[in-house]
Amino acid sequence: MTSTRTLVCVHAHPDDESLFTAGISAHYAGLGYDVVLVTCTNGRLGIDEGGRAGSSLHHDPGTTASVRAGELQRAAALVGFTRQVTLGFNDSGMSGWPQNNDPGAFVGADIDKVGRTLAALFDEVGATVVVTYDERGFYGHPDHVMANRVTRNAVQRSSVVERLYYPVIPSSVLERFINDAEATGVFLPAWVLHAAPGTPDSLVSTVMDVTPYARRKQAAIATHASQTDNADLVTMSPDLFNLLFGTEYYQGAWSRYATRDDKTDLFGGLPWNN
Repeated sequence: MTSTRTLVCVHAHPDDESLFTAGISAHYAGLGYDVVLVTCTNGRLGIDEGGRAGSSLHHDPGTTASVRAGELQRAAALVGFTRQVTLGFNDSGMSGWPQNNDPGAFVGADIDKVGRTLAALFDEVGATVVVTYDERGFYGHPDHVMANRVTRNAVQRSSVVERLYYPVIPSSVLERFINDAEATGVFLPAWVLHAAPGTPDSLVSTVMDVTPYARRKQAAIATHASQTDNADLVTMSPDLFNLLFGTEYYQGAWSRYATRDDKTDLFGGLPWNN
């Protein structure tokens, strides 16, 4: 059993680290753990400087990737990541977009090859806990689904990873948040609306109170300023923001040994963590 305290978060795009796992990265970094970020794509199909979506005819993917790389570096450092690794695949876009067929698109990557690369990284950094999206990619984005596939492949190859978790939103929390947000006229991005109906509450294994890092999370989201579909998350009231972002929920997906004492700590119950 590994004796390191290393968390690795595998995300699909720049900004995902701020939206999904910024609370645990800041929390464990504050405890002195090594916190490593893997970003699989360059995010080139995000919103460009002209406000155009990746599906737009005149979208500028090159400049978008460059802008987002800078945003990623600053935001990831803000929420505690001590090392950042980018795999460099092209953003694949949403299901059905022609960019899905781009030779460099992440969805077309060789799962075993990427799995071997990630496994080597996990072993190099002494990854104890790995976090990525669930099998449906949290909200169905092809790159998120692919992140799940390559990460699971890598975890099975790694000699050091102890646990794999998925960030999720319990159905009860998501329903309340959407209702409260819509009642106050807040614009919600696709990753929230398409996540409905969320994850059954019964599948949540770990609940992390990350309220002390809520303002930092909001600042990290704001750092990804090019992605204006998340703008209302930056300006929403603290109470509403905390409802979705003040607590992070995780579903246990895999463990090398029987898991115990992880209800409030992803590393809980590991012998060296007692």
